Amino acid sequence: MCELLALSANTPTDMTFSFRGLARRGGATGDHGDGWGLASFAPQGGGVTIYREKEPAAFCPLAARVADLDLKAHCSIAHIRKATMGEVALENCHPFHRRWGGQDWVFAHNGDIPGELPTGPTYRPEGSTDSEAAFCWILESLSAAGLSPYDEEALSDQLVRCSNDLAGKGIFNCLISNGAWLFAYASTKLHTLTRRAPFTTATLADDDLTVDFSKLTTPDDVVTIVSTAPLTTNELWRALEPGEALLLNAGEVIRHHRAAVRN
Repeated sequence: MCELLALSANTPTDMTFSFRGLARRGGATGDHGDGWGLASFAPQGGGVTIYREKEPAAFCPLAARVADLDLKAHCSIAHIRKATMGEVALENCHPFHRRWGGQDWVFAHNGDIPGELPTGPTYRPEGSTDSEAAFCWILESLSAAGLSPYDEEALSDQLVRCSNDLAGKGIFNCLISNGAWLFAYASTKLHTLTRRAPFTTATLADDDLTVDFSKLTTPDDVVTIVSTAPLTTNELWRALEPGEALLLNAGEVIRHHRAAVRN
């Protein structure tokens, strides 16, 4: 299946280091070679820039150029694909983008959702993946619930309900962002890591690269990374539990949902 990556930070921050590690898994150190994508939200509501290609990220010239760009954002989402539903094509590469509530929303998914999801009057898939269909279904559900795009508590609760429903049909690890907050849901496999002062060095697991974040940050910086699997070898990553969901803003968890314990 696919691999996910996201960043939430309290100051505009680039995802260069983490994306380099993820891209290596797109055909070099991993078999997720069926396309890739990266979405970066411009700070202060400046819209979203999305790069996508169907080539393996590890060998794609555009992915290499993107890894060198200074794409500073409060929220970014990236994805490398291993096709299980839908052909290898540009329209099937994540992250997917739609407008909802007057905002840009971006979505990426890892997993499989067998069967067809109902389509609504507003949001329909452009490609042939179960992932994009799930994104459209979520947005239709938000519209049907009559929610405000600025009610983070109600949105978080509804996103948890939608994610639980989709996880009940298959495997649904996902990332969703509107540029201000980041929602992450773990069905089977997702990890998180928060970097804050005192900052130290980090070494990629998939590339010969070490960065000393103490030289690149201020004492007030907070950066949280969410990834399918740990990207570094010398940092303490936490595995999310099945059914666990996080809503992050400015690098901090502002809403935390844990699945009910079943006896």
